[in-house]
Amino acid sequence: MFEFAYKENLWFLGLIPLMLIMFLIIRHKRNKIMKKFGDPGLVGSLMPLFSAQRPVFKFILLLFSLIFIILALAGPRFGSRLEEVKREGVEIIIALDVSNSMLAEDISPNRLERSRMAVSRLISNLRNDRIGLIVFAGDAFVQVPITGDYTAARMLLENVSTDIVPVQGTAIVSAIDLAVRSFTPDSPAGRVLVIISDGEDHEDDPVKAAAIAREKGIIVHTIGIGRPEGAPIPVAGNGGSRFLTDREGNTVITRLDEATLRRIASAGEGIYIRAGSSGTGLDIIFEEINKMEKAGFDEFAYTEFEERFHYMAAIAILLLIIDFIIPERKNKWLSSISLFSR
Repeated sequence: MFEFAYKENLWFLGLIPLMLIMFLIIRHKRNKIMKKFGDPGLVGSLMPLFSAQRPVFKFILLLFSLIFIILALAGPRFGSRLEEVKREGVEIIIALDVSNSMLAEDISPNRLERSRMAVSRLISNLRNDRIGLIVFAGDAFVQVPITGDYTAARMLLENVSTDIVPVQGTAIVSAIDLAVRSFTPDSPAGRVLVIISDGEDHEDDPVKAAAIAREKGIIVHTIGIGRPEGAPIPVAGNGGSRFLTDREGNTVITRLDEATLRRIASAGEGIYIRAGSSGTGLDIIFEEINKMEKAGFDEFAYTEFEERFHYMAAIAILLLIIDFIIPERKNKWLSSISLFSR
């Protein structure tokens, strides 16, 4: 599989047609000025070292070198080989709340986006552990099955939004039950469930569900996203952003339910972390995970991408060197070489 790591840099390719248009305009104006001096053949005989083709050739070299520089900056890379790898680690499932309340902006840029950024950073730090992702609102779904393919996990994480689960709510119990069923059966690896939510669960008993998960060998950690004082929930409207209201027209305020999340973590013999402006707390939980006993397992996974930007950079440098060596005018000592006829 081929991809660009920094696709946004490809927008600089838009400079290429602009440079070409400017070059043609300048060439046209220069030719008009030359014609004012007299007959082109006569003027050419007065300037025997003048070459009409060399500047064009040098510009083409410069243009292609710029193209390859932009491609190098875009980070071309390959990585599609499937191979069997041996790992020694634990199994981690992230249960991410995607209910509408996660759009509240009391954590910048909003609760859900901050959570996604933290999970992506956690995946980047993994080496031998296996990762899975469950999304939940009024119901729970597996977004990423337990895997050691971190590249695929990050790609699927990018698709997470509040629209991914059609039923609204905060069904933490459904997420815990689904996580219990999603871990690899009979695996000797340690098992960890990390719930990222604002904790506003008005259904069932998530504390009891966490206790049952612990009985099955699963440690349950929780991360609280949001602030206890709460924040309104943005809703896109025809006239721009507005806030969610109840039946009486009052603005709905979503608040972090720390008490519930603490009880869930306690029942699951894990820890509770409240996300702040400087981070979500996943780093602290990751340190706890690293202290767990590791187990070995074999699996198939795609190898990490191999960077190929240096090939593009080498071509660009070669073209620039050639452009530097070739002068714009003919060399009287090399005039016998007919690479450029004019």
